[in-house]
Amino acid sequence: MTIGGLARTAGVGVETVRFYQRRGLLNEPSRAGGVRRYGPADVARLRFIRAAAGAGFTLAQIAELLKLDAGEDRGRAQELARDRIAAIDMQMARLAEARAALAGLAARCAAGEGDGCPILTAFET
Repeated sequence: MTIGGLARTAGVGVETVRFYQRRGLLNEPSRAGGVRRYGPADVARLRFIRAAAGAGFTLAQIAELLKLDAGEDRGRAQELARDRIAAIDMQMARLAEARAALAGLAARCAAGEGDGCPILTAFET
């Protein structure tokens, strides 16, 4: 398939494919008849890159994971995953605190206590 077909199949834009190629995450195949052709392995790799990015891995970490896959260093891959899980857990805790604070402000606003809505004044500094 062409780069456009690869992009459509993986659910990204052509510029995203090119960006990952420039970063060395996705191979740029040689031209066959003037056109670069991509296959199912390229689709799988691109989908992995997108999923890993969605999980919060940096591009450098994704590059390392791709390299680890070739060498099957499962210990390092597990370490990267555990580190990412810890970061997600911390982010979830911060979000839970923010949610609780906003829920409290919304309840106070609905109760009509005080002057004005506490949600709006909470962000004034």
